[in-house]
Amino acid sequence: MLCVVDAFTREALAIVPKRRLNASDVLEVLAEPMLARGTPSHIRSDDGPEFAAVAAREWLGRLGVDAAFIEPGSPWENGYLESFNSTHRDELLDGEIF
Repeated sequence: MLCVVDAFTREALAIVPKRRLNASDVLEVLAEPMLARGTPSHIRSDDGPEFAAVAAREWLGRLGVDAAFIEPGSPWENGYLESFNSTHRDELLDGEIF
């Protein structure tokens, strides 16, 4: 699941469920909020291959957006999004079947 959250407003700008995400999927999802709200100064993410891909880095570089990767194994560096993902999973995805 790809969740794009504005760190300032804490608003979920995009939530995309997919079995596999690649760099082009990420860029397609990121483009929509950027067109609507403008480009951010940076994007914080983990260092997954879809974010670390050359195509993603080059595209963000052309837009003047810095990529701020969290250190591997350090989810507290992106605590709000980790909490968002956990709450989202608990409330919407881990449903009970009676």
